[in-house]
Amino acid sequence: MLLDNLIELLPELNKAFFETIYMVGISILVAIIVGLPTGVLLFVTDKGLFLENQIFKNIAGFIVNMIRSVPFIILLIALLPLANLIAGTTIGPTAASVSLSVAAIPFFARIVEQSFREIDKGVIEAAVATGATPWMIIKDVLIPEAKPGIVQGVTITIISLVAYSAMAGIVGGGGVGDLAIRFGYYRYDNTIMITTVIILICLVQLIQFGGDRIARVVDKR
Repeated sequence: MLLDNLIELLPELNKAFFETIYMVGISILVAIIVGLPTGVLLFVTDKGLFLENQIFKNIAGFIVNMIRSVPFIILLIALLPLANLIAGTTIGPTAASVSLSVAAIPFFARIVEQSFREIDKGVIEAAVATGATPWMIIKDVLIPEAKPGIVQGVTITIISLVAYSAMAGIVGGGGVGDLAIRFGYYRYDNTIMITTVIILICLVQLIQFGGDRIARVVDKR
């Protein structure tokens, strides 16, 4: 009986899985494009560094902390008008990707900033002493030195987005979380609930394994 239920819902499970991948894929892409430079600026504008700017640092840090302090479920609901403006709808994986992206950007930016803080300051000072431009220092020193930490940061962010994407089901965002709520919770179908949990666990384990392998490959230290 349980097997029959799973076979019957296999198309739904397949669709939900790829919706989750779609949401997480868009969100991590936006997080890298926006969050990486944000993390760089948060670091290089700090006190004692080559682009020190306390006003920018404080303002940017406040905005990042403000977004991070809002629980995702509240952020998800609060950004429904923005999702409607960008995606033309408030339901579905594309709409949910808007809130996921907004949540991911400051999260990843802080991880990038922390990765840069682990770099030996002597390396940065040596680059400054040789007359390297800020862009050269960022491109040729900071990012290569922090690459393993950044890769791990991408891995952590993706895993967090998988968890957040499950919450998106509450507002009809689609994905595995939406399937768990519609079939598992509302219909009291424990089989579907357990199946979706297993799918998410396997997905996270696979992401973590891949991230760890890539981080070891790019670590030249």
